[in-house]
Amino acid sequence: MYRVFEALDELVTIVEEARGVPMTSGCVVPRGDVLELLDDVRDAIPTELDDAQDVLDHRDEVVANARNEAEKLVGQARADAERTIAEARAEAERLVSEARAHAERMVTDARSEAERAVAAGRAHYEELVGRAQAEADRMLQAGRESYERAVEDGRAEQARLVSQTEVVQAARAESQRIVESATAEAQRLRGECDAYVDNKLADFEDLLGRTMRTVEKGRQQLRSPAGGGNGMVGFDYQV
Repeated sequence: MYRVFEALDELVTIVEEARGVPMTSGCVVPRGDVLELLDDVRDAIPTELDDAQDVLDHRDEVVANARNEAEKLVGQARADAERTIAEARAEAERLVSEARAHAERMVTDARSEAERAVAAGRAHYEELVGRAQAEADRMLQAGRESYERAVEDGRAEQARLVSQTEVVQAARAESQRIVESATAEAQRLRGECDAYVDNKLADFEDLLGRTMRTVEKGRQQLRSPAGGGNGMVGFDYQV
């Protein structure tokens, strides 16, 4: 390409320095020198220009082939995209199904745990109530027996000391005191038993409430758009 530009510069110089033709804008140039320079230009033109001319001559064919190739690539890309979307949709449905099954298992387990806790609490309550009732009955029986013994002792003492009224009254007062003491002790034990049972039921109520909140949270996460979008559902099951 350097020779091409050099020959063109020489041609310009020849034309500029050529002798002009009077009364015209033409000039007289040395034919041999000009033809020689044109031959140099022709020989120096690279073959890439001929190839480029061939491409220009066949540009419609090249453009058509390129368009067909592009359409083929676009069709293939569209098919690949549709296949990828179908696979992603199938995978998302599978993950959602697994998450739903997992949530249902968690709800079932939580319900079973709650029922077991309720049954255990009811059994423990009944056991405590039974113990308290037995203890109250025992205290009442002991008080009754003590009262009866005191009455018998008082009667015996009354029979022996008929004239001593103060002794009889003291015996009656003592027996009454013993019965009242036994009754108060039985009521105290029943109150402590009721308080203990109430505390246990309150603990169980708190456990059941936290269990139901955990279950509700899992269900809300399963129904929420964010949970179904990425196919993963996280649960924090703490009791």
